Amino acid sequence: MVQFTFSQNTSITISGDSKTSSEFFRELEKKSGFSFFYLDNWIENIEVTDNFVEASITEILNIVLSDTSLNFYVLEEENRVFLLQNTVVYDELPPSFYRQNDSITHEREVIARGNFPPPVFYNDHISQTAQNLPVVRIGRADEKNLKSTYKLSGRAVNAQTGAPIPDLAIRVQSSGRVAVTNEQGEYELILPAGYNLIATSAMGIRDSEQEVIMYNDGTLNLQLQESLEQLQEVVVEADAVSNVEDAISGSEEISSEESKDIPLVLGERNILEVAKALPGISSAGEGATGLNVRGGKTDQNLVLLDDAVIYNPTHFFGIFQALNPFTTEKVNIYKGAPPVEFGGRLSSVLNIETKNGDTEKISGEGSIGPVTGNLALEIPLKKKVSSLMIGGRGAYADWILQSLDEESLNNSEASFFDGIVKYHHKFNENSEIRGTAYYSKDNFSITSDSLYNYSNRLGSVRWAHKLSEKTTGVLTASNSNYNFGIDYEDDGNSNFELDYTINESELRYRLNTRLNDMHIFGYGLSAKYYAVEPGNVEPKGANSNVEPVSVDQEQALEGALFIGDEFKVSERLLFNVGARYAFYAAMGEATQNTYQEGAPRSETTVQDTIAYGSGEFIKTYGGPEARVSARYLFAPDFSIKASFNNSYQFIHTLSNNTTVSPIDTWKLSDLNIKPQKGYQVTLGFFKNFKENMYELSLEGYYKRMEDVLDFKTGADLLLNENVETEVLQGQGKAYGVEFLLKKNRGSLNGWVSYTYSRSKYRFDGDTSEERINNGEFFPSNFDKPHDLSVIANYKFTRRYSVSMNFAYQTGRPITYPVGTFRFNNADYVTFSDRNKFRIPDYYRLDLGINIEGNHKKNKLAHSFITIQVYNVLGRNNPYSVFFVTDDGEVKALQSSIFGVPIPSITYNFKF
Repeated sequence: MVQFTFSQNTSITISGDSKTSSEFFRELEKKSGFSFFYLDNWIENIEVTDNFVEASITEILNIVLSDTSLNFYVLEEENRVFLLQNTVVYDELPPSFYRQNDSITHEREVIARGNFPPPVFYNDHISQTAQNLPVVRIGRADEKNLKSTYKLSGRAVNAQTGAPIPDLAIRVQSSGRVAVTNEQGEYELILPAGYNLIATSAMGIRDSEQEVIMYNDGTLNLQLQESLEQLQEVVVEADAVSNVEDAISGSEEISSEESKDIPLVLGERNILEVAKALPGISSAGEGATGLNVRGGKTDQNLVLLDDAVIYNPTHFFGIFQALNPFTTEKVNIYKGAPPVEFGGRLSSVLNIETKNGDTEKISGEGSIGPVTGNLALEIPLKKKVSSLMIGGRGAYADWILQSLDEESLNNSEASFFDGIVKYHHKFNENSEIRGTAYYSKDNFSITSDSLYNYSNRLGSVRWAHKLSEKTTGVLTASNSNYNFGIDYEDDGNSNFELDYTINESELRYRLNTRLNDMHIFGYGLSAKYYAVEPGNVEPKGANSNVEPVSVDQEQALEGALFIGDEFKVSERLLFNVGARYAFYAAMGEATQNTYQEGAPRSETTVQDTIAYGSGEFIKTYGGPEARVSARYLFAPDFSIKASFNNSYQFIHTLSNNTTVSPIDTWKLSDLNIKPQKGYQVTLGFFKNFKENMYELSLEGYYKRMEDVLDFKTGADLLLNENVETEVLQGQGKAYGVEFLLKKNRGSLNGWVSYTYSRSKYRFDGDTSEERINNGEFFPSNFDKPHDLSVIANYKFTRRYSVSMNFAYQTGRPITYPVGTFRFNNADYVTFSDRNKFRIPDYYRLDLGINIEGNHKKNKLAHSFITIQVYNVLGRNNPYSVFFVTDDGEVKALQSSIFGVPIPSITYNFKF
């Protein structure tokens, strides 16, 4: 018998032209005499175009496999060639195998020199609660350039919509190292060579675990599923990374879906009402417009809808939100040091984001309730590229007012609607654009002679793009408009129409640069233009004897430069620091009065009147703002956070109502009204238990404010050309402790929130007319020391659950009459110091039953029914207390919004 022996150095001539990869390898096997071992799918995408002349089998395979993840091993003694995925064959043990005392550091140094690559072993175990993703091998092992660590980068997208997933936490289980995706869903991680287990988590995205074997640098793009279980949760759930590990404290994220089980008035989902159940956030009373955050006024909140300011995000005096719950994605609330790109307000930022439309199929969601109907549609325009989302919402509440047993309300009117359109287009992996247009309108008339209306209109365009591997940019342009009007008509000759408008336009450009694992920079600039029509009155009808009144328009520019850095000192210590310079200029055409020094401002103390031409600067203000936050990890689930920030506010509301009204006017800073300034420090402890099932936080804050506005007694603010004579500017302080305990999972979930806080103001001047309460600090209208909220939901099955919402608050301050006196044969009332007394404490219990439709896959629509009772106890909570004189006797009367239980049933559907 004749036996032929081949060597791997045998010269081979072979051509790759006009051959498939399978044909090429079969011919190579035949000519070389070696047997090849591989799977067909490993080589099916290899294109061989080279021609080889007198080449060895090693030379041929090095070239053919150079652009693939395949290696090879030649077993010359047996004439065999093994193709290998990513790895290499280890045919001898490293020297360190025989050295029991070698350190890990020494072994990695040996590996880095490329002498002996490490073998890779991995486990079969994957968490049963997470999405199981297949094992992924990254890169191709190179024996000449082996390292102890390799770089993994990629992009995370929603598997259903293709939309990027920002703020996705990617954690390396072995080391605890975490990367967070940017706005385009991009991330970068440094991983040890060999086996790694990485876990992902984000709000609304199903948790996943992925086994990754690192042979070299490479890319891993993640397509993750939406969290279907999370849609059934009631609790506002923040993942452990943001709760414990982020540097920014005093921040909350609420998903619109998470409000669907919480019982609220008339069964309406209301993400802003849910916010009031969180610590540090409240309002002046039931049905009051606006939020008071950590002792600040309602005008000290910057409320953004897709980057555009919305001045009044509520309908019907704050009872309903002006946001369609089916088009709203989430709201991020910053109560402490906000991100450096935001400014212009002292208390908080509420950044509301709408959903991107589905790019795969037409889908929709809607509801029918006692007073409103909602509908949202998502329409793909080009598959996986562009989509349109349309939402509409209207009220039919007049029947409720007309059915009440109150004759004075029979002719009342209360209606509203809002609509939103959003377009989203993804050009490629590095660029996408979205545009949003929104409009809302309210009409109400509680008396027979006056019809009130107010409206919001806004639009924004946002272009997100990637400039380089490390830098991304976001360019936004927006315009916002708020208008209110009064249409007065009676039997006399005093009919009139009043109109007020504020309009602003903003352009902002922000860049993010991930310099390295230690520094992530954010920087940019913004510019804003204000135009305010303080009010116009026109006579209505030919017989009206009302004189036309028009107050001069106000104009101003506001701008800012900002830079921030998320600085990772170590795995335990993280800083988020930033600086912002704010600039403001009030502009003409306008006239401004100057007043005598040391005298109260009035018509009699005007010293001079200055006329400013169009575009001329009247007065400029500005200064630096700091944003400093720090986090220190005592353990992976326990941290302490601290922050400091200061800010300027150049725009103010003018109101002499106890609570905020839709017809309160906005006033720009000018020659006589200074901008408000605020300073806040916070310190908090954050702890999670039982694998993040429970979250516990305790945070304290102290805030100082300067040049805050309040009104003089008997002030006339509307249509006042010299409104500075009716207001005062003084100091404010607020402090408090916030406690929050949340249970995120299980049949019973929810949270308990408690806040102890004080909010006080002081107005002290040279004369008694400029002082309130003798220049001493007094409680603000919304000072409520004790605020307790309990939200709970119990699931009997996946379809049936019950929910509860309990709220308790200290009664807000009020000014009472304390005596009477007689002058010129007339009786007069003398009042106490401002806000010396309090109305009775407020408490309310709401209950609900939630019934999910069955979960059959092939259904035209999936349904969800909520049966709720608001104010189950029938508590007649006072909204305000006022006083009237009846037969010479002063009587106190109490008004309430909902003094009886309010049942409701709402049908929700989704298709």
